[in-house]
Amino acid sequence: MLDLQDMRTEYKKATLDESSVPADPLVLFEQWFKEAVDSQIVDPNTMILATSGSDNIPNIRAVLLKIFDEKGFVFFTNYNSAKAKEITQNAHVASEFLWLDLERQVRIKGVCEKISTAESMAYFMKRSRGSQIGAWVSDQSSVISSRKMLQMQIEKMKQKFAKGDIPLPDFWGGYRIIPAQIEFWQGRESRLHDRILYTKTDQGWHIERLAP
Repeated sequence: MLDLQDMRTEYKKATLDESSVPADPLVLFEQWFKEAVDSQIVDPNTMILATSGSDNIPNIRAVLLKIFDEKGFVFFTNYNSAKAKEITQNAHVASEFLWLDLERQVRIKGVCEKISTAESMAYFMKRSRGSQIGAWVSDQSSVISSRKMLQMQIEKMKQKFAKGDIPLPDFWGGYRIIPAQIEFWQGRESRLHDRILYTKTDQGWHIERLAP
């Protein structure tokens, strides 16, 4: 077996101080996200999403962040998927962005809710035609007999929607994570990392430092 005990990296690239961060965490998130894009990190909008249903068993997967603004963080999925069913049962979720090239993480806790059909439609129309057909074909998270059967369904949908625009499926759309907490993590030497936590209050965002 591999010996993992000596696998470690010293983080030295940057610092993070609660006295100099913006009052609004979304301002800092936008700054960090732009720096991740500029650093040419592969798929910097990859977001690990954690959910749990009525059974309280956690479940995680990677999704792609497609919209973020003052209202929250939006991703898209099939409304019949495992994640969607769990969100219906328990709207509290957590998510994480990991940008190791910058020695950074962002962790978010909040409540997840569906966005409007109009918002989902606006994004759906920007997707490639292949991705639009994929949304129609994939009964996400369900068991399928083979890849061949999936390909047959794709061909059927290509014929069905051969002419004109492909409509938005009524079982597909976006969810918005409305953040209650956002933590920014900057790696530091000797594992003495900087962790700045924003917590939403009635008066705005409360900022505090956490122990590494």
